[in-house]
Amino acid sequence: MSTTVSSRPQLGRVRPIAALLARRHPITRRDLQIALGLLWLLDAALQAQPFMFTRGFATQVIAHGGEGQPGIVSAPVHVATDIIAANPVPLNLLFAATQLLIAIGLLVRRTARLALAASIGWALGLWYLGEGLSGLASGHASLLTGAPGSALLYAVLAAAAWPSGNSKQTPASWLARAWALLWVGAALLQLLPGQNTGPALASSLTAGAEGAPHWLSQLDTTLGKWASQNGTLALSALAATELLVGAGVLSRRTRTFALAAGLVLSIAIWVTGQDLGQLYSGQATDPNSAPLIALLAIVLLARPKGSSLKSGRAARRPGAASSLPPG
Repeated sequence: MSTTVSSRPQLGRVRPIAALLARRHPITRRDLQIALGLLWLLDAALQAQPFMFTRGFATQVIAHGGEGQPGIVSAPVHVATDIIAANPVPLNLLFAATQLLIAIGLLVRRTARLALAASIGWALGLWYLGEGLSGLASGHASLLTGAPGSALLYAVLAAAAWPSGNSKQTPASWLARAWALLWVGAALLQLLPGQNTGPALASSLTAGAEGAPHWLSQLDTTLGKWASQNGTLALSALAATELLVGAGVLSRRTRTFALAAGLVLSIAIWVTGQDLGQLYSGQATDPNSAPLIALLAIVLLARPKGSSLKSGRAARRPGAASSLPPG
């Protein structure tokens, strides 16, 4: 005589365990400050590379941000390029020192608030003058190649990590809406004229193939060739996935799936489209945007679910207290 065991009781056991772990180990604003501090420390180290002390940093890295942009973006970028090219060593020392001080300030609790304020201002300046708004004004920006810009994401995450009176408070609740805007915006960017063809998608995937390690160059080339030959399918799949990842976070039923899918996709984009941030090139100033998107996914995945609903129910029961940290 055989018996059939339903999987529902097992799922019922797994879900409370997952919820318990999320409640016991949420990522706090202090945790996010430390993560940002480590990222700024990496950026400071990258800024100290020998290439950054040459004119090439200005003419090959900074100037690139103004290419194909309207005058309101390209003109300030060109001015910054000329100034840095004329004084590469002292200015790059200033850039590296500023990022190092921001990193140290974030890692030390007592100076975190000041460092967050400094990092927001510095990041927004870099986004405009260094990244040229990550090409958003050109109509040819793509999540695959770094949009909406790592510097902008630094500023967003810093704002979400702004300290409050409760040391265990989770990052700002509006991060979920920022996630939705990021991914839905990425889908719309990918569907713009000039972006919505197989060859354009292939170009984004193979942009960093030259100079990449052999295995990575081969991967880029293979994916680019497939995208070029299957343009409609590749573009539709990418845009639809980005749209679902963004919209899915707005519903409690699909939030975890959307965040997990976005985390996996951001890692894939970092490896392929962004070529590991080209950290191997000696000319990278940061790890690019995908690691910051992955960090955003992790922060949101660790956030306790339905905290406000549970707190409200607990408040209506005499003697009940919520064990969740405030959001």
